[in-house]
Amino acid sequence: MIDNWDEQWKELEETELFLEMVAEEKDAELEVEVAEKLVTIDAQLAFAELECMFNGEHDKANAIVAIHAGAGGTEAQDWVEILMRMYLRWAEGRGFKTSILDYLAGDEAGVKSVTIMFSGRYAYGNLRSELGIHRLVRISPFDASGRRHTSFASVMVLPELDDSINVEIEDKDLRIDTYRASGAGGQHVNKTDSAIRITHLPSGVVVQCQSERSQHRNKETAMKMLAGQLYELEKQKNAQRQEGLSGDKKGISWGSQIRSYVLQPYRLIKDHRTEHETGNVDSVLDGNLDPFIKAYLLLGK
Repeated sequence: MIDNWDEQWKELEETELFLEMVAEEKDAELEVEVAEKLVTIDAQLAFAELECMFNGEHDKANAIVAIHAGAGGTEAQDWVEILMRMYLRWAEGRGFKTSILDYLAGDEAGVKSVTIMFSGRYAYGNLRSELGIHRLVRISPFDASGRRHTSFASVMVLPELDDSINVEIEDKDLRIDTYRASGAGGQHVNKTDSAIRITHLPSGVVVQCQSERSQHRNKETAMKMLAGQLYELEKQKNAQRQEGLSGDKKGISWGSQIRSYVLQPYRLIKDHRTEHETGNVDSVLDGNLDPFIKAYLLLGK
């Protein structure tokens, strides 16, 4: 991290010297080159600044993101697909690897639920800002009358726990079901009962994975997902015991959205925790999430 900052300072000093030379020669082409260089340095500094804000226990870990359709039927399932695309485009732009662990297609269109693994440095640190309910307001393309609809989707974000974190899970507390995978994944996935669903009976937590050809690999991944969820549940319980239930905190439940995406009658995306907002809806839905992530991290959460 320190080397990265040192590198940016060197780049800036070299660009300053270059700028002095351009000012003397009054070369229009070189002026454009300097401007492009400054834009690049600005972006790199913004990323380095963001990296300095990651101080959570698991911020460096990979992230498991599960998106589920809420109220709104087909419209909500389409909203899940839009969010999935948004996160995948964001990951592509940031150089994170992604793998779809579980996928359940919608009845008519969209996606009922999807679980994605994001692999890379600070994947969880970035994506933990997305945990909560996301609300969409738009003219529904599935409504012949052209009425405005409100849809909800829940986003759960878990760290992939490393070996230093031990979550005790007893076999007697588990119900393990196998089933035939559906959706994307290639023909080999759909030929055998390789998909795994694990239910943790005491807590009621259910996880499932169908991304691999091997039942054993799917079970291994599902157990990681289960460990992450149980760990987060225990953390929430401890926080509630220590702090009590604060009235000003938004719970992860319908009607307590963390962010609203309004496409009609006006265009605005607003985060209700940070008050950060933008009218450039298309850019955000195309993966430009960093301003929202930075605003959340500046809260010190």
